[in-house]
Amino acid sequence: RMAGNAPTPMQTDKADIDESLYSRQLYVLGHDAMRRMAESNLLLVGCKGLGIEIAKNLALAGIKSLTLHDPNPVEIADLSSQFYLQEKDAGKNRAEVSAACLRDLNQYVDISVDNSALTKEMLKQFSVVILADSNFKTCLEINDVCHAAGIRFLSCQSRGVFGNIFADFGQGFVVQDTNGEPCLSAMISSVTQESPGTVTTLDEVRHGLETGDFVTFTEVQGMTELNGCEPMEIKVTGPYTFTIADTTKLSAYKSGGYAKQVKVPVKVDFKTMRDSIADPEYTISDFAKMDRLPQLLLGFQAVDAFLEQHGQLPMPGNAEHGKQVVAIAKDINSKSQQLELDEKLIRQIASNARGDLSPMAAVLGGIAAQEALKACSGKFSPIKQWFFFDCVEALPDEELPPSEYELKGTRYDGQIAVFGKNLHERIMGQKYFLVGAGAIGCEMLKNWALMGLGCGADGCVHLTDMDTIEKSNLNRQFLFRPTDIQKLKATTAAEAVTKMNSAFNVKCYSTRVGPDTEDLFDDDFFENLDGVCNALDNVQARLYMDQRCVYYQRPLLESGTLGTKGNVQVVVPNMTESYGSSRDPPEKSIPICTLKNFPNAIEHTIQWARDDFEGIFKQSQDDINSYLGMADFIATLKKQPGTAVTTLEALRENLVTKKPGSFGDCVVWARLRFEELFHNQIKQLLFNFPLDMVTSTGTPFWSAPKRPPTPLVFDADNASHLGFVTAAANLRAFNYGIQGSTDPALLKAAIADVMVPEFTPQKGVKIQVTEGEAADAANAAGSDMDDDYMQRLASELPTPSSLGAFRSNPIEFEKDDDDNFHMDYITACSNLRASNYSIEPADRHQTKLIAGKIIPAIATTTSMVTGFVCIELYKLCQNKKIDQYKNAFANLALPFCSFSEPIQAPARKYKDIEWTLWSRIDIDEGDMSLEKFLEHFQTKYSLEVSMISCGVSILFSAFMTSKKKLEERLPMPMSELACSIAKMELSPKQKFLIFEVCATDADDEDVETPYVRFKFRN
Repeated sequence: RMAGNAPTPMQTDKADIDESLYSRQLYVLGHDAMRRMAESNLLLVGCKGLGIEIAKNLALAGIKSLTLHDPNPVEIADLSSQFYLQEKDAGKNRAEVSAACLRDLNQYVDISVDNSALTKEMLKQFSVVILADSNFKTCLEINDVCHAAGIRFLSCQSRGVFGNIFADFGQGFVVQDTNGEPCLSAMISSVTQESPGTVTTLDEVRHGLETGDFVTFTEVQGMTELNGCEPMEIKVTGPYTFTIADTTKLSAYKSGGYAKQVKVPVKVDFKTMRDSIADPEYTISDFAKMDRLPQLLLGFQAVDAFLEQHGQLPMPGNAEHGKQVVAIAKDINSKSQQLELDEKLIRQIASNARGDLSPMAAVLGGIAAQEALKACSGKFSPIKQWFFFDCVEALPDEELPPSEYELKGTRYDGQIAVFGKNLHERIMGQKYFLVGAGAIGCEMLKNWALMGLGCGADGCVHLTDMDTIEKSNLNRQFLFRPTDIQKLKATTAAEAVTKMNSAFNVKCYSTRVGPDTEDLFDDDFFENLDGVCNALDNVQARLYMDQRCVYYQRPLLESGTLGTKGNVQVVVPNMTESYGSSRDPPEKSIPICTLKNFPNAIEHTIQWARDDFEGIFKQSQDDINSYLGMADFIATLKKQPGTAVTTLEALRENLVTKKPGSFGDCVVWARLRFEELFHNQIKQLLFNFPLDMVTSTGTPFWSAPKRPPTPLVFDADNASHLGFVTAAANLRAFNYGIQGSTDPALLKAAIADVMVPEFTPQKGVKIQVTEGEAADAANAAGSDMDDDYMQRLASELPTPSSLGAFRSNPIEFEKDDDDNFHMDYITACSNLRASNYSIEPADRHQTKLIAGKIIPAIATTTSMVTGFVCIELYKLCQNKKIDQYKNAFANLALPFCSFSEPIQAPARKYKDIEWTLWSRIDIDEGDMSLEKFLEHFQTKYSLEVSMISCGVSILFSAFMTSKKKLEERLPMPMSELACSIAKMELSPKQKFLIFEVCATDADDEDVETPYVRFKFRN
């Protein structure tokens, strides 16, 4: 066995997992699963494209070790999908060349090569064995050994547009978590004493549970026997009810309580590969193709039998080889399942046998790698036991002559063997715009370079991303290395991918896409594109690019991931609806009253702490700098009555009464802030609403969902209390340019000297209970503003000149820096408030997820999704029909895949004309006058224009009251109208103006017309 890089295993202690590297993955897999992965040694047999895709994903994930086995030399054809091989590597050992590149991906994973015989003794070193592109005979032999020895086994094959994965994790394999979803929690309103007992939850939110789930209970009053009980299986009877075990012998329920979902491990038994071929069990990849799964199994068997008989795979487009494979399939079928053979499908599998596509390797490699991680960790449900995937819709519609498939020993032979030379040349000449060079962007670039997209003389890929590389990116964005941190993503990714294919033509930008960059990404830029691919992480930018694609009538490939979930949407001009045609419902916000006074979940306290951070260390400090730098700051502030007084009070505190001069002052401020937030405010709340208070209906005020709070008493020896003061004091010190400290002795000494005033609750303090009251208070804010009080506050502020060059240092929240006190403050602040309300606290890791609005992500999902996207790109290059495109949704945790045809763009008719969202009225007759513009509509469409607008300005209206104004405008060129009235600023390269038109037909009925694209210059 050849030595790899010196093993630096991820430690099994949670604290020793490199959270700065694995943070996004940890939110998907969790610490326990990652500890099990970090103890796992895996063997990968086969280092062609599919194998190396699996290896890359496993190395990024952070297993203990990965041993590569492939005694074969590099061939030029391998470069179709193997991204770590180059022409200069021909003749070298595949595994050794690949290992050298894989070692750079993750310092914590030991990568080595062992090309010795696959004996039982050799295999027993590993917990998981994976065979990539091995024939069925080899797979059967190795699986027999693995199954008997208790070694988890995976095999996978990629043949053109066809692929399969087989999983055998042995007998009694334990799945710790079947779906990876967070455990649900529901507030209880009642539990009956009957068999079975019925639990009713508060009707504010559906409980979300399913029959077969398990729950336990906490904080139940009355029926206390339920608290901390062993997990009970439930049966759902409604969105707010479910039944549990017999509760007739339990105490009567009084009030309160939570039902909390519990994940119960599940045991799964697997059959050997031999038994599974005879009696297959399938995980469905496409519900529209369920009937063909046995045919695909038969086809793969027949192709491998052909290979064994002839020593080679069938040639693409070879009719004789196709007939022979069909004959073999018939023979196998006669001895087993007795299927009605789909000979066309079998011939397609035979013709694709030599195909080697990067997108297929990405799809299958992403799924197979996730299955291997399941085998290591027990996290998520494994494939049972066959998974077949095909995308025959991407194949040419017409049968191609054999000459199209002529293989000439180039790096693209694997693609030509599937699609032929002509389509390959078309792919080489494509011009695409890739927006984003993050995880999806990196994977997309890799696939495109291997496909040869944009590698022809006329082809090009434009890449833009304004972000720089951070350490947390390295876990998924595999083109980047630790030495690349702080470099621009776009240029770094481009440099890395051109090493995979030196012919890859890529032009880089470090520019955001948006209205402010339309002078760069202008008409000429978009009109020269064949398509756009989004690799974005926010909806706003996605919608903008969608609008650009609709306007320029360019196809858009849209995709995204969220943990194990991924989706793909293909947008085809004049055919499908656009990305913006449908919207997800807005994210549900936390009611203001809940956030400010009545939290009942840790999410509420985290959001409260995040808002407090923003207000204290960012917004109030920005106000200081605005006051010091704006001569008319006070006058401007008076125009904002809702916030004027609070802003001035904060300025007085920050610049006069509590402006720190030393770190000791910052500690005093932090200690008093603790008292205000976690003691005084709670005492005031309980003064307004005593614990025994009842509502007008006789119901206790402090009943679910409200949780009665308890004021905290500061204790310097309490780690949470001291942690809050430490973080708050250091952040305050940073605001004022003062040197901070984390010395506990210094902090405790400063705290001991703080004089904390005794707090007495005040009468007349208004605290809003309902959202209506909160809204009324917000609307009334400033309505009774006291001008004299404001003037007095302003007079107490030091003049800007008296403070000289002093400026505050406002703090921009940064979640991924562990040394900046940002997450320390928010975690401490949130958990102290949670302690006030007896809410279970969250650790820093979970707090960071919520406060930082982190999107959980793993490399395997990204790999799969980009593969799906590139398959759709193959179809776009062939101008396929709408029923041949596929939108995709997949969840690797279940595992589940669903494909659907894109929705056709709705059409509206006027006479014989159909208009869709893609339609526009193009006017290219020079910079005509308004009068000629109106005549154009009358002559060409028999429409009378009643209004013309440009942006937010009306250029013409049939109801204009000023005859003089109308007479002035009618002879004016349209571009002049746009400049003079709409105040449009036309760039030198701009050719078009956009006008919205309202029009009526001969019957004076309104006609909804598309926008007008008016070409005013050539």
